[in-house]
Amino acid sequence: MSRIRQKNQELIIEVACHLFAEQGYAATKMADIAKQADIPKPNVYYYFSTKDNLYRAVLNTVIQPLLEASKPIELLDDPAEALTEYIKTKLRISRDHPDASKVFANEVMSGAKSLPSDIANELLVQSKMMVSKFETWSEQGVMAKLSPQHLMFTIWAATQTYADFSWQICNVMDKPKLDDNDFADAADFLTQFVINGCQIKQREEAERL
Repeated sequence: MSRIRQKNQELIIEVACHLFAEQGYAATKMADIAKQADIPKPNVYYYFSTKDNLYRAVLNTVIQPLLEASKPIELLDDPAEALTEYIKTKLRISRDHPDASKVFANEVMSGAKSLPSDIANELLVQSKMMVSKFETWSEQGVMAKLSPQHLMFTIWAATQTYADFSWQICNVMDKPKLDDNDFADAADFLTQFVINGCQIKQREEAERL
């Protein structure tokens, strides 16, 4: 792929991401994206063919990081370490992909009508993996017996709200935009909240009980 082509595609995705987040999928026209990106409309179609393809490209900018975010839970045996890394990564996604996160949230809230079936399936597989790992930790005694589904929902909500409801959060905190220190503070708080609330134990401690 040529550097110019790649640069144009990235620009189109960035502009489309912002417009999809601000206006929604249905209200956003390819002509609007082309105009704001200052790229001829035929070029937008040349790169992405259809609005659906461009929408999928926008979703992928946040879906792929979201899918990768659960790797610590999948691969690590220590729940404290895994949950700490997962929460940090989820907050990093909210910080780095705020518009794409809003597009994804809007898609889910509308019933995921335009979400490609393969992406929906990948997300479901990820969710089942996380639920299974939480259940395993509970059975091993390193985490309290609790609803694994509601634990997962709580972490989703607590981390993604920093992107999806950024206006409200910034308004309460009386600042135009959250900075890296704000996200670090959020990560520290949420990690302690989840680890303490789930009564996470070291394996040595769990074996003594």
